[in-house]
Amino acid sequence: MMRSLSSCSAALLMTLALFLAGCSTSVTRMDPSAVKDLSGAWNDSDSQMVAAEMMKDALGREWISDFSTVNNRKPTVIVGEVRNLSDEHISVSAFIEELQRNLINSGRVVFVASSTERKDIRGERADQDINASEATRKAMGKEKGADFMLKGTINTIIDVNGSDQLRYYQVNLTLISLVDNVIVWNGEKKIKKMVARSKLRF
Repeated sequence: MMRSLSSCSAALLMTLALFLAGCSTSVTRMDPSAVKDLSGAWNDSDSQMVAAEMMKDALGREWISDFSTVNNRKPTVIVGEVRNLSDEHISVSAFIEELQRNLINSGRVVFVASSTERKDIRGERADQDINASEATRKAMGKEKGADFMLKGTINTIIDVNGSDQLRYYQVNLTLISLVDNVIVWNGEKKIKKMVARSKLRF
């Protein structure tokens, strides 16, 4: 009887150990530039790829040279609203940061702060008007106005058949002249992902 209880205890301990081992967390560090899709949803790789490709296309068009020829300077750009019209959570702010980074690092345009950032900067200037020395304070009314605004939308279409799912993303961006509302560039990028989920077997 004692041996039987001992065997049961040993079996229970073994089962518990296996259960705890199965519930342990494993962390693997990855290269931030590596592409890894877990769910098929929009991810950081999509933001980086779409922003890079669309800004490369925008920067390669004639609107830049046309503006520079007439005005003898680089165009000044600001990013406006990029709306997420999809059925899932997408970090629009992260996508906008990718757009800004590609525009700034190209060296072909001048980039100005967003409306939210400008409010913070204007608050600092107002504080400097009172507290900073005359030699170091930054005066109001000297901001650089944007010539063009970049706006856009992100849409998705989901097609489901059983355990399989087709995820279709469409990003549309337009670059608009603030002088006359003329659209000088219209870009589109599409992504399709086939997500096949394995069926559980018992």
